[in-house]
Amino acid sequence: MLLVNIGILGLGTVGGGVVNVLNKNQKQIIRRSGNNINVTHAAVRDITQTRICPTKNIKLTQDPFQIVNNDDISVVLELMGGVGLAKNLIEQAIKNGKHVVTANKALIATYGNELLALAKDYNTHLLFEAAVAGGIPILKSLKDGLSANQIELVAGIINGTSNFILTEMHNKDRNFQDALKEAKALGYAEANPTFDVEGIDTAHKLAILASMAFGCELQFNQITTEGISNISSEDITYATKLGYTIKHIGIAKKLNDKLQMHVRPTLVPTTHLLSNVNGVMNGILIKGNAVGETLYYGAGAGDEATASSVIADLIDIIRNTANHDIFGWKSLINITKCNTNSIASIFYLRLLVTNKSGIVKDIKKTLANYDINIEAILQKKINQKNDLHIALITNLTNNSKINKAVTDIQKYDYIIDEIKIIFVETLN
Repeated sequence: MLLVNIGILGLGTVGGGVVNVLNKNQKQIIRRSGNNINVTHAAVRDITQTRICPTKNIKLTQDPFQIVNNDDISVVLELMGGVGLAKNLIEQAIKNGKHVVTANKALIATYGNELLALAKDYNTHLLFEAAVAGGIPILKSLKDGLSANQIELVAGIINGTSNFILTEMHNKDRNFQDALKEAKALGYAEANPTFDVEGIDTAHKLAILASMAFGCELQFNQITTEGISNISSEDITYATKLGYTIKHIGIAKKLNDKLQMHVRPTLVPTTHLLSNVNGVMNGILIKGNAVGETLYYGAGAGDEATASSVIADLIDIIRNTANHDIFGWKSLINITKCNTNSIASIFYLRLLVTNKSGIVKDIKKTLANYDINIEAILQKKINQKNDLHIALITNLTNNSKINKAVTDIQKYDYIIDEIKIIFVETLN
């Protein structure tokens, strides 16, 4: 049995979780890997800080380059986060002949193409299962379990913070700010939650999923991204009455050799399994042309959940079962992004109007000018002035037509506020 020395960059939540799981499941991991894994060094910001894991047998340093330049270390686990320094450290580790495992979705989404090519040049491995959906082995499922399929759709709730906020708004009739405050109090949201609530974190993960699913180069900058901060408690309520749940979803589809990728709040039918992925949990729907629909559910974050994926990659490297195929493909292709104006969708509209006769007739007529019909509609009086909310679901149309129709409707003098538009996904 060989002794494999490991160096960890960052001994916070995930790094500490890795050490704890390695200790807790030591016998199981030895049986699976055939080797003894020994964490010898860890780079940290503050050596004196209290850790969530034992560090008695780990040499701590504040210089991360001591880890990547240490000849006795075979595998480096990059769990520190950030992009600039992490990229430099991974490059140095690879050039020194070390394998690397990372949970850094921002880094992979931004620089994954070149880092994976570098690893291939130096005959080392760079694995990143934990970068997407924490403990859910979704990348291995795409790369291996679904490799016989032509993937048609990837749709995921892959940010626990935004999902928790929308769940709180739905279950407890809270507004966005109150739900965000609760998420922060429970440790589910950062002090600055922009990456989570505005969809950037989900876009990082979606870029990786799309590359795995469709064999294309990473295209993070091509993803249309919209956050949830403008979702109101009224939208949550009206969506429910119309038979939908609002979720923050990342979607990638291949349509006529073009790629549609977006992150946005979306109305999902309450009958669909994804509508029941609640709290901080993650859920990912993958549709293949042979297997049909498959759904993956689990913890998308957390110390030991994420550590589970990190260690699974580590075991693959030790077993020599990892390969150099970039994103699971022998070669990658360029796929053109779809024109967003031509994207077909159903839409939810919410209007705030001064109540008067003929409003619904006007709306129907204007929508009909663009071949748009109303499939469902509800009205609610909201104040003593007799103002109304009108919420409706359209038939299948496209982005260009709905925007033109809404522009025309917005001109009516009884429209009080900007009309809210939210995409509806049946996920068929």
